[in-house]
Amino acid sequence: MPASPTHKSAAPAPDPRPVIRVHGDFAMVAGVRCIACGHPLIEQVDACPVCRARVSRDNFGPGGTVFAATVLRIALPERPPPYGLAYVDLDGGPRILAHGYADRDTCRPLAPGDRVRLTGQTALGDPLVELETPL
Repeated sequence: MPASPTHKSAAPAPDPRPVIRVHGDFAMVAGVRCIACGHPLIEQVDACPVCRARVSRDNFGPGGTVFAATVLRIALPERPPPYGLAYVDLDGGPRILAHGYADRDTCRPLAPGDRVRLTGQTALGDPLVELETPL
């Protein structure tokens, strides 16, 4: 009798979202920075992917600049539309994907070049940004 195939269950994939640490009215993204070339990463790695040098722990944010943004109007599980998404270049840090609007009431998306502030995370754990108001 032939042997039955062995089915190995795959380990769940690690959560790719950055670790968010909230400090009162602002938040920071936990990550690492290369000690040689300064390359910032949100992934927890032992060596820099650019120069292979060691990395040290660092925190990024709370400020950043929008690289690109949109409002999604398609339902995804646990995410009813519409919701705003933006790629944000954190000051001195990496680029992250975050939720946010320029105007939540009208669902107006953020725009490239907008200054934003990382304020925390959504109920599902996604990074959340708000448009900075000029002083």
